[in-house]
Amino acid sequence: MPIIKTDMFIYAPREICFDVARDIDIHTQSTSQTFEKAIAGVTSGLIELNETVTWEAIHFGIKQKLTVRITEFDYPNRFVDEMEKGAFKRFYHSHEFIEKPNGTLMVDTFDYTSPLGVLGKLADRLFLEQYMKNFLITRNRVIKKVAEERVTAPHQR
Repeated sequence: MPIIKTDMFIYAPREICFDVARDIDIHTQSTSQTFEKAIAGVTSGLIELNETVTWEAIHFGIKQKLTVRITEFDYPNRFVDEMEKGAFKRFYHSHEFIEKPNGTLMVDTFDYTSPLGVLGKLADRLFLEQYMKNFLITRNRVIKKVAEERVTAPHQR
């Protein structure tokens, strides 16, 4: 049951960071390496409390689908998405936005359980935990870039 926690300082107000992090179109941009796209539920724009999105992506050479629901939503401080259907046994993914001087500290916590019991635990240790950490860091770098661009050029959205 790995828990991956990352944090990133963003030179932008937390309201901007919060909205960029829950924007379906930016999520698609930030996961282009896996050809991820929203195929059901909210497929564009900002996702809200109790809404779902189904993602289709290619991980490890296999096309996969994942449906998540926004289960907690405290604008602009925190939101949580949880898996409803997908390859994991379960996951709980929280996104926190802490106001700091000159910007926002974004804290991303991904708490998951792999399927297949002992085999899943072995996969976590061998490759999956690091793969997921790299995936989240790549995504968070795009969130940072877009949020900071919105501060310097707010008319471009």
